Formats: sequence, C-alpha cells, structure tokens
Amino acid sequence: MTGAVDFFGLYLPWLMPLAALALLALSAVRRLLAAVGAYRWIWHPALFDLAVYVLLLWGLSVVSLHLLHGPG
Repeated sequence: MTGAVDFFGLYLPWLMPLAALALLALSAVRRLLAAVGAYRWIWHPALFDLAVYVLLLWGLSVVSLHLLHGPG
C-alpha cells in the first residue's frame, strides 16, 4: 500500500492526516481573522472558510510531496 499511512495498525489514506492538520490550521486562521475583525468585510464567511480550508489542504499536500519525494 503506497498511498496509506499506518496509524496504530489502521491504514488511512495519506490525505486523512493532512486533512486533520488543515482543519487545525483553519481553526487558527479563523480565530485570527475573527480577532482582527476581517469577517465584517467577508460576504459569505462559510464559503470563505471552505476556500481557505481547500487552500490549506492543497498547500500541505504540496509541502508533504516535496518533503517525501524532493522538488521536481
């Protein structure tokens, strides 16, 4: 199984831990944006949060790919 992560004997897709990390990062970003008051200027906060989550997940997957296989 090349696309799985062993988590205490349970094989998970490699995207699962990255999704959990992206969710934690989204929580921090949401708190920061709420503290700054940026949500007053955002038209649809739920859609914005979804877009930020997708960008964080993409960024984490790119970083993990470069860490595992090197650039290129």
